[in-house]
Amino acid sequence: MDATLSSLLTAVVDRSNGLLWGSVLIYLLIGAGLYFTVMTRGIQIRYFGHMFKLLRTSRQSNGGISSFQALSTSLAARVGTGNLAGVAVAIYFGGPGAIFWMWMTAMVGMATSFVESTLAQAYKTDHGDNTFRGGPARYIERGLGLRWLAVLFSICLIIAFGLAFNSVQANSIAQAMEQAFAIPTWAMGLVLMAVVAPIIFGGLKSIAKVAELVVPLMALLYLMLALIVVAMNIADLPAALLTIVQSAFGIEQAAGGAMGYAISQAIINGIQRGLFSNEAGMGSAPNAAATASTRPDHPAAQGFIQMLGVFLDTLVICTATAAIIIMAGPELLASEESNGIQLTQMALSSHVGEWGGMFIAVAILLFAFTSVIANYSYGESNIEYLAGRRAPLAVMLYRLAVLGMIMVGSVASLGAIWNFADLSMGMMAIINLVAILMLSPIAFALFKDYDAQLKAGKEPVFDPSQFPKLANKVDPKAWPKKP
Repeated sequence: MDATLSSLLTAVVDRSNGLLWGSVLIYLLIGAGLYFTVMTRGIQIRYFGHMFKLLRTSRQSNGGISSFQALSTSLAARVGTGNLAGVAVAIYFGGPGAIFWMWMTAMVGMATSFVESTLAQAYKTDHGDNTFRGGPARYIERGLGLRWLAVLFSICLIIAFGLAFNSVQANSIAQAMEQAFAIPTWAMGLVLMAVVAPIIFGGLKSIAKVAELVVPLMALLYLMLALIVVAMNIADLPAALLTIVQSAFGIEQAAGGAMGYAISQAIINGIQRGLFSNEAGMGSAPNAAATASTRPDHPAAQGFIQMLGVFLDTLVICTATAAIIIMAGPELLASEESNGIQLTQMALSSHVGEWGGMFIAVAILLFAFTSVIANYSYGESNIEYLAGRRAPLAVMLYRLAVLGMIMVGSVASLGAIWNFADLSMGMMAIINLVAILMLSPIAFALFKDYDAQLKAGKEPVFDPSQFPKLANKVDPKAWPKKP
């Protein structure tokens, strides 16, 4: 009876994931991104330079969490094994053209990220320690008045990001270290617990400081290696770019009559992996965005900063992985022995020698480690939201649960956990997308206000009293009235 029930539950979860990730979420995420792009008249293109301009002053804060620290925290979660293994999977199953559709997904996702992060800032609440909390749970309750939906979102996020995905990231680290350096998985699990514990027990400020130091360093090292690979194969660069574009539209397969199938596989795999990687619309990054003390003092400022996060994740770091793989030659893609992280390791080793595989193992360690602490921070914010006055005890129990899941993930097979996490993430994404579509007029109004002040030569400042729809919905401690 138990085995039958288990099989039934597994079948239901698998079927639900197939429906969510195979059609519903793809159409909803891309549709929302295109809608936000049109309504903001291409904000990701018109304000591309402005994102980098804001980055210059993003480390300024009043002692709380800076915009740059919030960006680093969200990047820590975004930049994970998906940037190494996910890109390889997309190319293996969808061909090089999948990378083109990853780029397109990121471009529309930048507009989605702006909207959700701007809303997270507008509805953020003062935490009483010079920091803020916020995210989808807060703007669903405060903006839409749907407490039950906010609670459901928080539960899904805690299951997916706080617990299950941390097990998966720990598993990736343990497996990579065992393969590259013969370190037993249980030993790696103990080391991870010992390193992660003081960081998460230090709270969100501690996590933000670690992310601020580690994320830029790991990204720069990886990009430098990718640039070296490109420089070593510079003569092949035009052909590699042409291969991506031709494969995206099935031009290479047209003569063989397989054009339609090739295009569909490139689109499906590129979009899916792009969405998994940059997380735009998922409702995860807004939890980090809400913690920031913005400069300028306006919700839209963090919207632009988080928009940059999508660009860096997919259009920069994922492209670096794609360059390493595609420039290794078509014969590597024809091998049936490797897909996922093994493909990336083999590609890099073909360029730089055997140490390339070890470098990827270390990259996985850094990428996955930062994802663990960032995923934890998302869960903590939502634990506090659910627990209310009992938050200190709930957070303590949550921290112990996360450390336990890290150990479990290091030594166990995680197939069932991964599938259930996918379902939880799919549900939270749908809830978040519906919410930001309903609240988008407020995000557009905030963008218009920011834009008008900028064009008038002023540093944008948010005055809640100028927005009737936000009356009695904005925390006056987070956004005090302007004189």
